[in-house]
Amino acid sequence: MARGPRKTIEEKISAKQELIDALMTRVESEKRELEDLYQEKKRKELEAVSDLIQDSGMKPEEVAAVLQQYLSERSA
Repeated sequence: MARGPRKTIEEKISAKQELIDALMTRVESEKRELEDLYQEKKRKELEAVSDLIQDSGMKPEEVAAVLQQYLSERSA
């Protein structure tokens, strides 16, 4: 049974290039979505830290000084 006309090599190349282009577009889209998720995670983490600072009644400068002291002692 005949299956229809065969594709030329140029048609096969063109089809593959179109597929690759579509996949590259998809990859870039997925990368942007991943970056958005990382940014959202960072924002939530910073909000949690900000809430903790606010609940403690300390000023951000005081918290920074305490953290710096902790890091200095930890590395010693």
